[in-house]
Amino acid sequence: MSTLTHLECPECGRTFEADKPQTFCSHCKSPLLARYDLAAASRTLTPDALAKRPPGLWRWHEILPVRDPAFRFTLGEGDTPLLPVPRLAKRLGMANLWVKDESQNPTGTFKARGLVMAVSRAVELGLKAFVIPTAGNAGGALAAYAARARAEAHVFMPADAPQVNKVEVEAAGAHLVLVDGLISDAAKRAEKEAKKHGWWNVSTFKEPYRLEGKKVMGLEVAEAFGWDLPDVIVYPTGGGTGLVGMWKAFDELEALGWIGERRPRLVSVQAEGCAPIVRAFQGGEARARPWKHAHTIAAGLRVPSVFADRLILRALRATQGTAVAVPDAAILQAQHLLATMEGVFAAPEGAATLAGLQKLLAEGWIRPHERVVLFNTGSGLKYVS
Repeated sequence: MSTLTHLECPECGRTFEADKPQTFCSHCKSPLLARYDLAAASRTLTPDALAKRPPGLWRWHEILPVRDPAFRFTLGEGDTPLLPVPRLAKRLGMANLWVKDESQNPTGTFKARGLVMAVSRAVELGLKAFVIPTAGNAGGALAAYAARARAEAHVFMPADAPQVNKVEVEAAGAHLVLVDGLISDAAKRAEKEAKKHGWWNVSTFKEPYRLEGKKVMGLEVAEAFGWDLPDVIVYPTGGGTGLVGMWKAFDELEALGWIGERRPRLVSVQAEGCAPIVRAFQGGEARARPWKHAHTIAAGLRVPSVFADRLILRALRATQGTAVAVPDAAILQAQHLLATMEGVFAAPEGAATLAGLQKLLAEGWIRPHERVVLFNTGSGLKYVS
């Protein structure tokens, strides 16, 4: 059983009932975080018990929000491989380098993790029609899981999104609306239509449970390292759900007694053409201002306005991490390098982490002996036209 107890605003501390649909804290304009009875969870959730369960995201069910197993929809998401990349490490002068390859999730990206959780919990709470603004991949994931749950999905996507994203949305029976502009423009349209039709909005951080699906990436990394966390995690950041989710996962594991207080230094990588988190971090700011004229080949990084900016920046600073922007040319070079040296055809967002690593190695911020994990958040095949 889930040990979910309540939802909490990380800004003002207000609590919200978990067993009714919730969005975000209207007072603080902040995402809500799911809280669990971790003492109760520890009675059945142990490393030994976990290792004996069938693979997949749902083996962590005590610290996930879905109460009734009948609503734990799945397409086989989670437990993606942590791949050692020794040839690439040697090329970079490093001793310990891995790629967490999220391309092996359903629909080819890490978005499956968040959307399976959002849809599963929402359907459990009686909701059956969903809407999402997306740069592309989240729309495909929502469409797939809505189909699995026999629910309705409405996807608002920039007209210049990759063609494969449009195809997969419609293939799963969802309603696709193409919008001239960026994901921020799609979000405005989606929000307007959601209010008009009563659709449940599963935008990034506008509901509490996509985060819970994404946090399992951090749980899996901890498990793969034998509960001795790596030194650095390099993560491509658009909306930042995975970064915040992993930070939350590590806190929960410490409360369970599985890890100590040491954390990986979290690194947010963005594209130079859209880097609101990098600008805010480097400027010592608590909030990230919207980025004007956002442009990059990495569609998932073209997020000019970040709703969870405070949480992302807090996670970076709390872990003594950093934020780095890389040019599109470096992303393409890194994509080629990763594919030719290790056989991993990364999405541009995932390749951006390698470009960021190269920059941080050159600056001496990452040291050659450190244990570093790069997150490839999706398959490069999603971008082939």
